Amino acid sequence: MGKDTLSEIVTSIRNADMAKKETVRITFTNIAQNIVTILLREGFIKNAREHRESKKSFLVLTLRHRRNRKGPSRTLFNLKRVSRPGLRIYSNYQKIPRILGGMGVAILSTSKGIMTDREARLKRIGGEILLYIW
Repeated sequence: MGKDTLSEIVTSIRNADMAKKETVRITFTNIAQNIVTILLREGFIKNAREHRESKKSFLVLTLRHRRNRKGPSRTLFNLKRVSRPGLRIYSNYQKIPRILGGMGVAILSTSKGIMTDREARLKRIGGEILLYIW
């Protein structure tokens, strides 16, 4: 079996978010870098920086938590992996789903690169639906 880097990214971010960690470290890949730039642009994470240890590179993400005055901090977003190695999910630009009526974001892998559902609809490009974020 091969490595599924996208599932590792989603799982590590989700686990760090549920454990109320401030930062999470994920391995550096081109897909991870593209997804992190989308998460930064959409405001789901605070900051991202590249960190090197010997020959390996990592992305260190600073997560965004919503603080309540009385209660504990709550998570600000949820991630769901849609297309997986055993079952790929493709969609043309007309049938790309709207997450929570446009409040959430779907991340697609298209022929023009990794982009959000809004960008894909504007450019009229379909592709593989990778993630839902809400």
